[in-house]
Amino acid sequence: MNEPIIEIVENIDTAKVYDELSDSESGGICVFVGTVRDFTNNEPVISLEFEAYKSMAIKEMAKIIDQAAEKWPLNRVVMRHAVGLKKVKEPVVVIGVSSAHREACFEACRYMIDTLKETVPIWKKEMFKDKSVWVSAHP
Repeated sequence: MNEPIIEIVENIDTAKVYDELSDSESGGICVFVGTVRDFTNNEPVISLEFEAYKSMAIKEMAKIIDQAAEKWPLNRVVMRHAVGLKKVKEPVVVIGVSSAHREACFEACRYMIDTLKETVPIWKKEMFKDKSVWVSAHP
């Protein structure tokens, strides 16, 4: 596997992910983009705010990639999470994988987003019209 791209950033540019994952040995590229949706529990969301313990988040993200690379033959990996205030429809996380075959791409991508949400120290505050709530099911 090539050196993975692991970042905590202010803004995510989804347009560059394909080029970062493209590889002559890869027959498949799978990308997951998580965005801010406009409702949570039937309540309109105005925005989300993300905070991260950056150095630890990067280390945990690297561990997730290492675990995925042990399970699936991966060629390239991108894992980025945004911090700061994000409005509805803005991307907040992108995970991309390239591999020789699609099965590895799909499985590794799903594993990485699910594990990131469970273990990486990134916290989310949901902003509603009349209140805000920190959502911190994990870690």
